[in-house]
Amino acid sequence: MEIFGVPSALLGSQLLVGLINGSFYAVLSLGLAIIFGLLNIINFAHGAQYMMGAFIAWLALTKLNINYWVALIAAPVLVGLFGVILERTMLRKLYKLDHLYGLLLTFGLALIIEGIFRDQFGISGESYEVPEALAGGVNLGFMFLPIYRAWVIVASLTVCFGTWYMIEKTRLGAYLRAGTENSQIVQALGINVPLLITFTYGYGVALAAFAGVLAAPIFQVNPLMGSNLIIVVFAVVVIGGMGSILGSIVTGIGLGLIEGLTRVFYPEASAVVVFVIMVIVLLLRPAGLFGKAA
Repeated sequence: MEIFGVPSALLGSQLLVGLINGSFYAVLSLGLAIIFGLLNIINFAHGAQYMMGAFIAWLALTKLNINYWVALIAAPVLVGLFGVILERTMLRKLYKLDHLYGLLLTFGLALIIEGIFRDQFGISGESYEVPEALAGGVNLGFMFLPIYRAWVIVASLTVCFGTWYMIEKTRLGAYLRAGTENSQIVQALGINVPLLITFTYGYGVALAAFAGVLAAPIFQVNPLMGSNLIIVVFAVVVIGGMGSILGSIVTGIGLGLIEGLTRVFYPEASAVVVFVIMVIVLLLRPAGLFGKAA
């Protein structure tokens, strides 16, 4: 069976790949959007923190025999605590300064983290086995769907929309938004705004580590996996609108699917289609698809 002259199995497989990539784009860009939208920091260390999550899962399995399910919780917690230390010791001093200062600091941190892991593990990459409960696949007739990849999509979307709901619809989210808009008034109401800000950065970083654990059984775990992805993720954030939570989720998934379709119909453009879309969006709507004009 063919669709638009393309075998349905090929089209389905590429759409699946696009949806998986889009799920990673959504989770990573969501973390970036939270940190920028609420803290005014461009977190260039996000890719390195994504890589740290994958490495913690791999080390936990190979050195401590800790399984995937425990690592899926432990890695985001550990990397989130690392982010809390960074926020407390370094980033806190930059909130009222120009965005460039935060970008330069986090870019330097990314280089340091990546350099440490390259020195310890090299760049050849390490494999991580798919957990036994998610091994195998399902024959859909027109394509074979690996169970683990379906799990990645479901887990990513659940975390993304759960985070959106928490920030947009709950009292905690209201405190976070109000604290970044006018911290003095919120503090006068007895709310610890510095603690909320620290929690926000830690949670954004934990999202990156969560994506890293999800990625470990699919991609090679290596120190360059974050730097290879972060530029595309920044493009996703810009297209969706800097600081837009829902924009990051929808745009991440949509661009992943567009990327997958491009591999089918025009493979030569698949590596640059996201950046072409970014240029067009910036020309027509500089604030992004979901962003608000300054």
